[in-house]
Amino acid sequence: MSGPPPVRAVLWDFGGVILASPFAAFAAYERRNGLPAGLLRRINAADPDDNAWARLERSEIGLERFCELFEAEARALGCRVDAREVLALVDGEVRPEMAAALRAVSARYKTACLTNNFRGAGPRPPAVAEVMSLFDAVFESRELGIRKPDPRFYALACERLGVSFAESVFLDDLGVNLKPARALGIRTIKVTDPDSALAELEAHLGHPVR
Repeated sequence: MSGPPPVRAVLWDFGGVILASPFAAFAAYERRNGLPAGLLRRINAADPDDNAWARLERSEIGLERFCELFEAEARALGCRVDAREVLALVDGEVRPEMAAALRAVSARYKTACLTNNFRGAGPRPPAVAEVMSLFDAVFESRELGIRKPDPRFYALACERLGVSFAESVFLDDLGVNLKPARALGIRTIKVTDPDSALAELEAHLGHPVR
């Protein structure tokens, strides 16, 4: 019985994969402001397709309206937050080991960045812009009007790269984003620890990337 076809494309989430996860920054914000642990993630888990964050990432609302809605969602849970301060926590530092792996992978495979993001975040720092330049294609929710975990997001990426789902591997730090990709036939890696994730990627590719 034949196995899966060789990998031809590696798809990467950005925040939480190439960049350090914002969850530690969220937790620190909650501690500083006397908020319940996990509050920010709980706000975003409620009505995940149509809450303020989802609508911002699809460019359906601007920053001002987002702040109104997000702060209202927090008040509905009995808490007060500053939405602009929360948005400023999203972008972490570039993980050097992941950037190096991306550079190695991009020399042999097609690559794409699949990121949920929003307008108004300001210019990218030079280190981030350098990493973004390594991808063959970049798919941003703010430009497409759709976001992960919508299956169309993954289908568009594979179509643009000219690969099948079975020829692709996708790395993301959120299980909710990996589940629909896996259902399409894409091989998936949940990134919690960079070293473990890269070991899984090497297993899929059949050679080292570090």
